[in-house]
Amino acid sequence: MNFFRHRHRTVLGPPALALLLAATGCSSADDSPSAAVPSPGTKVTELCRKLDSALPSKVDGQARRDPGPASSLTAGWGNAAIILRCGVSRPAKMSDPEADGVEVNGIGWLLEKQDDGSFRFTTTLRKAYVEVTIPKDRTGDGMAPLVDLAPAIKKAIPEGIAD
Repeated sequence: MNFFRHRHRTVLGPPALALLLAATGCSSADDSPSAAVPSPGTKVTELCRKLDSALPSKVDGQARRDPGPASSLTAGWGNAAIILRCGVSRPAKMSDPEADGVEVNGIGWLLEKQDDGSFRFTTTLRKAYVEVTIPKDRTGDGMAPLVDLAPAIKKAIPEGIAD
C-alpha cells in the first residue's frame, strides 16, 4: 500500500541591480519548496524548536532541504520535498471515528490522502501536532519517511494531548 529556519540597507543603482539579478539567476519560477509556517503558542513553539534540532539530515535517503520561509517550525527533505510542519492545528478529521490511522515505530499518525495524490500524516497523542506531507512522487517508498522521523519526534515531543 502506498503511504505516506543588525539590519543594513544597501542601495544599488539600476546597472548594479540588473547585474545582481542576472548573477543570482533570479526568476519568478523558483523550484525551492515552500510551506506555511504554523503559529502555535509558546509551549508548543519550544517543543517544535527541540524537534528541529533533533531532526535527521536525511529522510528516506533524501538530504534536508528546508522550505521557505525559513523557520524552526518547518523542515523538508528532497525534491519533490517531504515537508514537516510542527505546531499545526488539530485536524478536524481527528474527530472522525472512521478516520484512517497508522502507528510507525511508536508514533501514532492520522492518515489523510490528498486530492493531488500526496499523503498528509499528523501525529496523534503528542503535546504538539506534527504534520508530514509526502508528495505523490515519493509515496512509492511507503512509510519510510515516518520511520526516519520517529526517533526525533519521540525525543522532542512528549506523549499527551496537544492544547
